[in-house]
Amino acid sequence: MAIQKENKKEISATNLLHEKNFGAKPFLKWAGGKGQLLSKFKELYPQQLLDKKIKNYYEPFLGSGAVYFDIAQNYSIEKAFLYDINPELILTYKVVQQDVAKLIDFLFRFEKNYLKLTSTQRKKYFYDQRTNYNLQRFNVDYEKYNETWIARAAQLIFLNRTCFNGLYRVNSKGDYNTPAGKYDNPTICDEYNLLAVSKVLENATIKKADFRQVKRDLKKKSFVYFDPPYRPISKTASFKAYSSSEFGDKEQNELAALFSEIDKAGELIMLSNSDPKNNNPDDDFFDELYKKFKLIRIPARRMINSDATKRGNINEIIVTNY
Repeated sequence: MAIQKENKKEISATNLLHEKNFGAKPFLKWAGGKGQLLSKFKELYPQQLLDKKIKNYYEPFLGSGAVYFDIAQNYSIEKAFLYDINPELILTYKVVQQDVAKLIDFLFRFEKNYLKLTSTQRKKYFYDQRTNYNLQRFNVDYEKYNETWIARAAQLIFLNRTCFNGLYRVNSKGDYNTPAGKYDNPTICDEYNLLAVSKVLENATIKKADFRQVKRDLKKKSFVYFDPPYRPISKTASFKAYSSSEFGDKEQNELAALFSEIDKAGELIMLSNSDPKNNNPDDDFFDELYKKFKLIRIPARRMINSDATKRGNINEIIVTNY
């Protein structure tokens, strides 16, 4: 009987691995994260994904990875290719993928040190870490994985979990400049989720690269999801909130050209962006740019504005070639 019970356990574990659903969710707060839209996205994924005909998944603007975690755990893809131009983000993903246990040790120490401090001490601790983080970036080799990446990744996660509104923001010089947040008991070391994320990342190729890299890596039976920096919904909005690199209309046009190339190659694509009509009803920028494809608008909620009164319902556009 004991042997039969053990076999049942093994079968259960095998089923879990087959399903690939470990409960992993984004471990970073990130502007434009798509967690709130996943239920709607599930209705918009290509039927081939549900029919298990898609083998490869590509996400050139990784960010928080909400869509990747959903697809990797709920559909039968075999390989994922994840990219972002932000070197700090890619560094952190690779550390979670390759050295999650050591990362958890660092985060545990951050959490233990931070939670025992008074609110005034926490603020000073945050700014000390932020200053150190900005100074140390000049000593980081972002091209070659090494042990120093682990402490760097832990520092980014700490800052992300304790900064104002969870917003990753850098200035034109590349310095992280989000102010300290006010939290009673922030989760800095989410051990279970980090272990789950590491497991889900096992079959992923992670690269620091811009969106053009997907063209060089593209294989047959693929699904590509583009989530580029939002086109500003107002004249004062800036993409420099996400990185020190600019992503303007020129880059949006280049991305649309790549969208068409991938379509001609016969692969499936979905793209999301903020709807410029939220601010100007006559702005047909994306309607014209993707007029050959299917474009729909879905309601979303913008949460990252520092002024809470300016957060609210807006539309996002979704473009597909299916």
